[in-house]
Amino acid sequence: MKALILVGGFGTRLRPLTLKHPKPLVEFANKPMILHQIEALKAIGVTEVVLAINYKPEEMMNFLKDFDTKLDIKITCSQETEPLGTAGPLALARDKLIDDSGKPFFVLNSDVISEYPLKLMIEFHRAHGGEASIMVTKVDEPSKYGVVVMEESTGKVERFVEKPKAFVGNNINAGIYLLNQSVVDRIELKPTSIEKEVFPKIAAENKLYAMALPGFWMDIGQPMDYIAGLRLYLDSLRKKSPSKLAIGPHIVGNVLVDETAEIGEGCLIGPDVAVGPGCVVESGARLSSCSLMSGVTIKKHACISSSIIGWSSTVGQGTRLEKTVLGEAVHVKTSLEGVVYVCDDVYSNGGAVFPDREMESSNLKPESNVRVWD
Repeated sequence: MKALILVGGFGTRLRPLTLKHPKPLVEFANKPMILHQIEALKAIGVTEVVLAINYKPEEMMNFLKDFDTKLDIKITCSQETEPLGTAGPLALARDKLIDDSGKPFFVLNSDVISEYPLKLMIEFHRAHGGEASIMVTKVDEPSKYGVVVMEESTGKVERFVEKPKAFVGNNINAGIYLLNQSVVDRIELKPTSIEKEVFPKIAAENKLYAMALPGFWMDIGQPMDYIAGLRLYLDSLRKKSPSKLAIGPHIVGNVLVDETAEIGEGCLIGPDVAVGPGCVVESGARLSSCSLMSGVTIKKHACISSSIIGWSSTVGQGTRLEKTVLGEAVHVKTSLEGVVYVCDDVYSNGGAVFPDREMESSNLKPESNVRVWD
């Protein structure tokens, strides 16, 4: 069985983290986003994953080249020379997806995190006998999304309504599909939307079915949704694999700490925190609702909440960060290569600090963006 992951483009919503790396390689819960999906696909018997890429394909493949051996799964690349939307990549990868087996294949959006109930989706697809299956999830405010109108008893999709002003339902597309190979024949090799141009035609022929996604779901393609998704993921981990979470007098709630990280005395960590490989959290630091990527150093008595700290960054002593995103660390005045240095006693509320930069003064304005360019 095969799968195609829509890796996508520049990841602008998640900047500055994506300025130097493609979005699927941004760490989420201590490993790159895309590995969560590849591992879930491998677990239900997928043997080949095709990555639809148009941004930094060399970095993607260099990173993943060892994982095809480790996970015993074939990983290939289908490179776009222009953005092809969400359907065009299927036509481009036609030779990789179509084979004599006739088996359906999965399509996943790379920035979706969930419990990936893919085995249940296979059973659902076989049972309804249609051409395509999509996963849907319920939301509280459907007016922000495209709503999938469906028969609740059978899952048969009737139509799609984009950002409805009147209530027509609260099921939205969750970005996980299982498609018969015949769907590829419906797509031309040009920029095309699978949600707006392909699925409505299949639905009109009564061949599209929607399965309600059990468990949590989040599109983590922008910072605050990333933080919300981390909370949901750690809550799910608590229920399914509690032994993977950290414990101790300095831990509050659900916290994931890599075994190579160092935690100082008197720290208070949690709830909803991920501390990545090689991180150092010095004494007295306070962390909540945040993610520290590989190689981050948090100095003494720093306080971080609702923030994402990029690779190899250093947060200064006594610094307070709220709703702040630091890009990958690159340079600091003290000639320490490989770090963005947030100086001592700085307060940031709603900032985004880009690579190759320092932040020396406080940013007090809520919800603002500190964007420091050349």
